Amino acid sequence: MAMRTAALLFRRQATAAAAAPKPLRQHVAGVSTVAEHDALDGGCRAGGGEGNRKRWLELPPFAPLDANAAARAISRGDGGEGECSNATAIKWVRRCCPHMPASLVQKLFRLRKVKRNLLTADTSSADGIAEQPRMRRVSAKDELLPGDILFLPANIQESSVAEKTKKFGNKNEIDFLRSLEIYKDKAIIVLNKPPGMPVQGGVGIKNSIDILAPMFEDDSSEAPRLVHRLDRDCSGVLVLGRTQLSTSIMHAIFREKTADALSYGTQQVLQRKYVALVIGRPRHPKGLLSAPLAKVVLQDGKSERLTVCAGSNTASVQDALTEYRVIESCPQGYTWIELFPRTGRKHQLRVHCAEVLGTPIVGDYKYGRQAHQNWTPLPIPQAIDEEMFKRRKLPFGLALGGGSVAEGQPQLHLHCKQMILPDISVAMQRLQSSDADHNFSDLEKLSFVAPLPLHMRLSWEILKPV
Repeated sequence: MAMRTAALLFRRQATAAAAAPKPLRQHVAGVSTVAEHDALDGGCRAGGGEGNRKRWLELPPFAPLDANAAARAISRGDGGEGECSNATAIKWVRRCCPHMPASLVQKLFRLRKVKRNLLTADTSSADGIAEQPRMRRVSAKDELLPGDILFLPANIQESSVAEKTKKFGNKNEIDFLRSLEIYKDKAIIVLNKPPGMPVQGGVGIKNSIDILAPMFEDDSSEAPRLVHRLDRDCSGVLVLGRTQLSTSIMHAIFREKTADALSYGTQQVLQRKYVALVIGRPRHPKGLLSAPLAKVVLQDGKSERLTVCAGSNTASVQDALTEYRVIESCPQGYTWIELFPRTGRKHQLRVHCAEVLGTPIVGDYKYGRQAHQNWTPLPIPQAIDEEMFKRRKLPFGLALGGGSVAEGQPQLHLHCKQMILPDISVAMQRLQSSDADHNFSDLEKLSFVAPLPLHMRLSWEILKPV
């Protein structure tokens, strides 16, 4: 027991002193980037004690975290343990290495290939007593204590992300994807998603962000995971989690944001700002849209869409809240607006603009079909170089140019311009420390900004008053 206590004390980190809130750190696509950190918190990394001739994969220190509890504590900005009951060794390996087949994990335990760190006393040191790390076999059902570190044989890392990326041999494709990065740390990757790029795979979709996610990593055992979604034709800030733990916490923060909004809360830990060009002009310059959404099946029996469904208490109806603010009304009959979703429902902004405000988004043929039936392209001002309107091919079947209000069929004019998030990387470090009380009151907020896509910038120039 004394040896176990010594091990925990050896790994204990000092509690960070409470400080005043730090200024917002902003990251803009194409302007500011952050260097990639070293090993990921939630993945495997090479390591082991000194003197070990074998190479081992060292898992992160065991931290019995509850992502939902951690997200609530981060959202409130106060202290919270965010812990749950102890887990077994096999559960921790599966959590840290989700890429590894369950059969392989079980085989490693059967062959006694999984080790746990221990500390032993070395009385030959100059100080009299020094602690030396060594490893001992651990069984699948052994319970772990906070701070325990497990080691796996290095030769099992056959399905690493680096191997998965070999099938993408086109350097132009890899360079293009890497150019989308706004920010990267140990917990998350933030992208400026281009319009037309699907976020999730599906029928007829060959390339999507979730399929291509391994290309954002060079040498990691985990592929990034989606934290939230943007529609295929929508562009802007998109967040990926680099580890299973960071992704789970971010998922929970997004859920907390929606739950807080529906209970009339005021949490500002997660903020999103969209820019849209709509057809028509809202009656009021700003307001809060509160309109529940429900899914309906169209006449063909196959297609689905969402619609405002007031006064229904069925389980399929979801409450949805959106703030809006008019940026500028144009004499041609269009309006630039900012949208701040308080809840995160599918197609929420598009339905609220079309059915509640009565101003469908330009290029939204699903919810604004009637408004586009008599669409007339606007003339191109002489001050704009017409070369900018020519389509140029990009990797993955994407195109640059065209799609503005000067086109016969404009692209969707909806863009996630800014997102403000808590510094999840720092939060994870505190949660994984052995301190019982985790204080998030001084957690820094990060601001990510994605410039408008070309077709929306061109529409802005076309609609500018002379």
